[in-house]
Amino acid sequence: MFNLSGKVALVTGATHGLGMAMARGLGAAGARLVINGNSSQEKIDKAMAAFQDAGFDASGYRFDVTNENEVKAAIAEIESDIAPIDILVNNAGIIRRVPLLEMPLDEWELVVKTDLTSAFIVSKAVVPRMMQRGGGKVINICSMMSELGRDSVGAYAAAKGGLKMLTRNMATEWARHNIQVNGIGPGYFATEQTRSIRVDGHPFNDFIVGRTPAGRWGNPEDLQGAAVFLASAASDFVNGQIIYVDGGILATIGKPSKE
Repeated sequence: MFNLSGKVALVTGATHGLGMAMARGLGAAGARLVINGNSSQEKIDKAMAAFQDAGFDASGYRFDVTNENEVKAAIAEIESDIAPIDILVNNAGIIRRVPLLEMPLDEWELVVKTDLTSAFIVSKAVVPRMMQRGGGKVINICSMMSELGRDSVGAYAAAKGGLKMLTRNMATEWARHNIQVNGIGPGYFATEQTRSIRVDGHPFNDFIVGRTPAGRWGNPEDLQGAAVFLASAASDFVNGQIIYVDGGILATIGKPSKE
């Protein structure tokens, strides 16, 4: 039921961090991986080497997920070079921590375009081919900020809240074609970007550990189960849902008891 052998999975923004972790989970379940990045070919090559060293069948493509023409060309190339895309994970995203009244318009637009509009652009290029083949899986990487606000991340929260609703509308329109569209909302995870604040005594570290019922930061591997579930036949009647992988933060309003 969870076997992805014979499936091709495109994961955007998968050269590092949570995207790379989810791609590893899909690869371990048998999927052939197609990795996207846009920063540098060197970074893509390094990620591909890591996947291949782990025994996964992986290919890498550099393109800008916010550029419709680049995306169309890349999807056509991928399906010609490798095989049809069965699983699309819209993971690429950025964050800018700037109070709303101080955020320049161009920065706002960049965050929204990268975190929200890109999922529309890439899905629009992939999904018609899924329809022709009779089905597929789309997984949009949302956030706890799809549900909550937080100081200085207004653009990110607006984009991720929009992505939640885009997920539901995609599911509404495409379910009749046997395409399931769902989202994953990660909580706070131990990544390279959070290394400097994940130390005992750091105010934010203590806040997250104290606020999370599980009492810890998430490990990137904690996302793999949800990704495999939503990519597999196990979720064939699950559509328009957001699975929050957050250690229980969204389940409670108060600080969890230590007893």
